[in-house]
Amino acid sequence: MKELSTRAISGAIYISLLILSIYWQYLLVALFFVFGIICMAEFKKLIQLESKAPYIVFTLMYASFSVWAIVPGLDAGFNEAIKILQVLTIFVQLFLIKDLFSEKTIPLFETKRYILTTFYLASAFVFLILIANNDKIFTPMLLLGVFVLIWINDTGAYFVGKNFGKQKLFPSVSPKKTVEGFMGGLFFACLASYFIATFTDTLDFTNWLILSIIASVFGTLGDLIESKFKRQAGVKDSGVIMPGHGGLLDRLDSIIFAAPFFYLFLRLFPYVS
Repeated sequence: MKELSTRAISGAIYISLLILSIYWQYLLVALFFVFGIICMAEFKKLIQLESKAPYIVFTLMYASFSVWAIVPGLDAGFNEAIKILQVLTIFVQLFLIKDLFSEKTIPLFETKRYILTTFYLASAFVFLILIANNDKIFTPMLLLGVFVLIWINDTGAYFVGKNFGKQKLFPSVSPKKTVEGFMGGLFFACLASYFIATFTDTLDFTNWLILSIIASVFGTLGDLIESKFKRQAGVKDSGVIMPGHGGLLDRLDSIIFAAPFFYLFLRLFPYVS
């Protein structure tokens, strides 16, 4: 009971920080920068990278794209840069999915460590800011909506898996996850997409439904991939900043992995809807 209360309190603080900052554009940018630095520190520890260079790369990348997203009329080739960043990020993530389904450990040679800090972690926070400023229009409910889908998916998966889960989803990486839990998370995320579409002036139900599927599939993959990194590092949590939850990376692993795919869909849906 005490552990559950601790988890609830630290989780409520984290969610409150996000919700309170999400309507103030500059505050949101600042908060995600702090989140990014903390996650970078935790991830560097997991992959045993001592260099300070990833902090510099993240700061320059995050600052550049945030300024472009916020300042009206600023172009300077950023549209092309975003497309390149997106291709490289998704390419790296596909390799991480391949590594996840391999029985071998994720290879972490020096160059790959820098690639991961750049295109697995740093770029994810760029895409979160770009989602909040889709088409250079500040739309906080869009970002909050994708976070809600991730939260609902995680919560639904936890409760359905705990009460009805029998078939293991990925026992070699995360023994507690079950197929039933995954399906439960997907169901509740799809259900939540209806209410998000109904009560927010953002996208229609079909688009939110597709985003809910992205949240469930890629959010779960992100959770599993971070679990494999932790298993290789021989640790239970990525950090201790959130009592009852572990590290901040433990809370953001799903949205970090799903963010590039969310943004890819938002870029594509005007052409397919």
